[in-house]
Amino acid sequence: MDLCPAESTGLSGAEEAEIEKIRKHKQELLDDIKAALACLSPGYMQPVVLSPPAIISCPSGIFEKGLVSAVFPSIAFIFPIFLLQKLKEEIAEVFAEIECFQHAEETQVAESNPGEQIRQISHYSWIVRHLSFKLSQRDKILSVGRKKFNMDPEKGIQYLIEHQVLSSDLQEIARFLHKGEGLNKTAIGDYLGGRDPTNIQILQAFVACHQFANLNLVQALRQFLWSFRLPGEAQKIDRMMEAFANWYCKCNPGMFQSTDTCYVLSFSIIMLNTSLHNPNVKDKPHFERFVSINRGIDNGGDLPEELLKNLFESIKNEPFSIPEDDGNDLTHTFFNPNREGWLLKLGGRVKTWKRRWFILTDNCLYYFEYTTDKEPLGIIPLENLSVQKVNDPKKPNCFELFNPNCKGQKIKACKTDGDGKVVEGKHQSYKISAATPAERDEWIEAIRTSITQDPFYDLVSARKKKIASKN
Repeated sequence: MDLCPAESTGLSGAEEAEIEKIRKHKQELLDDIKAALACLSPGYMQPVVLSPPAIISCPSGIFEKGLVSAVFPSIAFIFPIFLLQKLKEEIAEVFAEIECFQHAEETQVAESNPGEQIRQISHYSWIVRHLSFKLSQRDKILSVGRKKFNMDPEKGIQYLIEHQVLSSDLQEIARFLHKGEGLNKTAIGDYLGGRDPTNIQILQAFVACHQFANLNLVQALRQFLWSFRLPGEAQKIDRMMEAFANWYCKCNPGMFQSTDTCYVLSFSIIMLNTSLHNPNVKDKPHFERFVSINRGIDNGGDLPEELLKNLFESIKNEPFSIPEDDGNDLTHTFFNPNREGWLLKLGGRVKTWKRRWFILTDNCLYYFEYTTDKEPLGIIPLENLSVQKVNDPKKPNCFELFNPNCKGQKIKACKTDGDGKVVEGKHQSYKISAATPAERDEWIEAIRTSITQDPFYDLVSARKKKIASKN
């Protein structure tokens, strides 16, 4: 389907060459649109090979997330599936309009009108620019929606639905979260753990996006826990692990006698991972202890020792990987904190008091050098810690963070050293001073409210009692 007659009359050699170049360019673009249209398959991501001229003619923002092939001239680019679905009808319409050029070209052959040829070329170029503009606009909306999601998941999803980048279909929302491109893993966990019926349905659809068939429990947990961050609230963890156990058992029928068995064993594996690989835990559990903890959880019976041995060795040899969030993580973390303000912190090799900006949120205490800093100097997780007033002759409004169960051991915290590297903290306790007694008491109360105990033990204990009551 040539745009120009095979033999042009009234054109110079340079004009003939230019039209030949445009004809070749047009055919490459047409092939690209055909490939994009052919790959539209809901729920899947398909590679689309784009030729260099097509890439050059489109806004660079569209290809920022592309995968660049090592072999020129083909460049592989993977479109977001939900974006492709929204453009399906539009691409088909543009494709049909381009196909209609065949009739116009036949007329041009009869009339040999160079001016009309150039007009058709300009019209075709406008269509390509229009399609590229549409892609760019949706890409911008998607970028804004991701940022909104990372700050407030509910508002982010609503924004994307209102701008027709996402539909209100719960399966589509779940696939969007499972893909997770540009989304904060902590925000995903908070959203999926919500108790609203809609959130629970999305959670179930999200879990169903994982392929657990023929995987042992550790392999399935690795895949599952990589797709988001477990929230700190016990009820959210319970809902998420319940959904995981149900789906794993559905994918692997006959593996366990009940989903309760899968639920308890999953928690045992997560706790084993912490005990084996947390540097603050000195007493590392042996296999016999792991077996003892899981006695009677299979409807009153014991699981095969060989199964437990394989799970134990898998975790011992390779801990769970915790997903790393990008820079948007802090935007979400410090949105609407529990408390923030200036405090004095005792630290450093010389043990001097330094003024720091503290933010209390998500069961952690973050401190910065300035309020405008994007990244904290240090992070103090409050899990299993205690806080109390302390007397200091130089600082009358002091309080202290410490571990009541492991005195003398370092608190698991991290900070940024002089070279900008994140290193493990070396404090056995943290001494902090407020400006007034009232401010000190308010901080102590806020921290006590935020301090959490490890919820896993309580959840496992409750589920074991449930199993025992059935037998």
